[in-house]
Amino acid sequence: MAAAAEIGGFAAARVALRPAPPAVPSLAPQPARRLVAARSLRTSTSERVADLAVGTNGSFSAQSNAENTEAASQVVSANSRRKTKIVCTIGPSTNTREMIWKLADAGMNVARMNMSHGDHQSHQKVIDLVKEYNAKNTDGNVIAIMLDTKGPEVRSGDVPEPIMLQEGQEFNFTIKRGVSTKDTVSVNYDDFINDVEVGDILLVDGGMMSLAVKSKTDDTVKCQVVDGGELKSRRHLNVRGKSATLPSITEKDWEDIKFGVENGVDFYAVSFVKDEKVIHELKAYLKSANADIHVIPKIESADSIPNLQSIIAASDGAMVARGDLGAELPIEEVPLLQEEIVRTCRSMQKPVIVATNMLESMIDHPTPTRAEVSDIAIAVREGSDAIMLSGETAHGKFPLKAVKVMHTVAQRTESSLYNPATSPSLVTRPQALLNEEFCQSQLSKMFGSHATMMANTLCTPIIVFTRTGSMAVLLSHYRPSSTIFAFTNEERVKQRLALYQGVVPIYMKFSDDAEETFSRAISSLLSGQYVKEGDYVTLVQSGVKSIWREESTHHIQVRKVQG
Repeated sequence: MAAAAEIGGFAAARVALRPAPPAVPSLAPQPARRLVAARSLRTSTSERVADLAVGTNGSFSAQSNAENTEAASQVVSANSRRKTKIVCTIGPSTNTREMIWKLADAGMNVARMNMSHGDHQSHQKVIDLVKEYNAKNTDGNVIAIMLDTKGPEVRSGDVPEPIMLQEGQEFNFTIKRGVSTKDTVSVNYDDFINDVEVGDILLVDGGMMSLAVKSKTDDTVKCQVVDGGELKSRRHLNVRGKSATLPSITEKDWEDIKFGVENGVDFYAVSFVKDEKVIHELKAYLKSANADIHVIPKIESADSIPNLQSIIAASDGAMVARGDLGAELPIEEVPLLQEEIVRTCRSMQKPVIVATNMLESMIDHPTPTRAEVSDIAIAVREGSDAIMLSGETAHGKFPLKAVKVMHTVAQRTESSLYNPATSPSLVTRPQALLNEEFCQSQLSKMFGSHATMMANTLCTPIIVFTRTGSMAVLLSHYRPSSTIFAFTNEERVKQRLALYQGVVPIYMKFSDDAEETFSRAISSLLSGQYVKEGDYVTLVQSGVKSIWREESTHHIQVRKVQG
């Protein structure tokens, strides 16, 4: 346990409000300095190897046993678990009990309902099935529920049969309702005339077809086809470089949001967010409804990019919705914006989802293109918390194969990343405090960093006990090389943590006795075959609101699991 002792000494040098003593092995607790020291914790289930504790004054204590060689050489099977989460859109191909169970077994972590399709009755069925799975599942796999709002989409009207658009042909869009001829169709947005200017490029379905605006009247936009194709009913329309002036949350969205509150969904994905005001508006409503639901803005409009920092700061994460983002902005900007959004979310310790077209070819084919495989790997390497399937699982022919491909590619990519020697950029490094004053949040960040360093050095999974999920989220931010098993006695926290990279949330009631709770946690991991006898685990309890102590403290143990 020399490594653990060295980490303890390093942390003491960083945090103590007095110079650290030169000798590390004997950092004895001193009651006069209000040190909350860790008591010796031993049970028949596990053997304590080392304790680190942080007192309320920021000083550390460390105690360690031998067995350092055995711990350092440990290879933990939990390290091979996939850390990047998979979001699956549920639709006609997957909205049955059998398919939801199979998706969960294949690797689904979040079930997404796209409110652009279906009705409340069909979505209610999906919610009930996911909740049934969570209630019956005992292996620790938790499926969170995400409701994705339709948003202010501009769409063409219904056509009795597809219209073939030829390059160079004149074609019109009108705000008159019910128009469908060979050269004119309706749009569902009255301000379409005002939003569009001569010279603009209209994109149909994100660029599958495009038309140049040549002129306009009081009710009609006259265009010339640039890239032709087959125009079907209710096709999505974008103007290159512009966002519609519609509100981000429509009347339909509010009805869907209320539906989500009634059913206790875990996340809202909010479409076409342009600034932080809509986030504040939604959060105020959720607070008034006493609804504990996190808000994930979809970054997909041109107007959202200048406000990126403020939008994410006001939110609980973000989704990189590359379809509309690539329609409203030059397509070559999308990879750069994806990287920026992921980096911004990580800097704010908020989850980020990369979405759209990740395995688009698998809607119709059983194997992906090599470019799609690379796309998944890039999102994983950038540090995304989750990657998403849309049509692939909603209406595709091979939904289970798509999930399995995403799982295996993500897992293989991760196996090449989590090596501090070869990929130091993925794991956030600890930062020294630049002054003698620090607050609890700074102490928590430093503690999370050092807990990650210890787990990485000893190759152990991390067990964290949390009521709010904050320490599990912080540990996820530091991207440890092994799995974070987050035990919580709050169902809502368990569901929410399903989205965070590397976190396996497990619901368990906490007893008043810390040692009993630790023992039951390790026993549950043994029974679930997450760990095996002889493994070492890094056990973390921490927080401003301590679970078992009257005063705030941060505490690390490394234990050897015994049957």
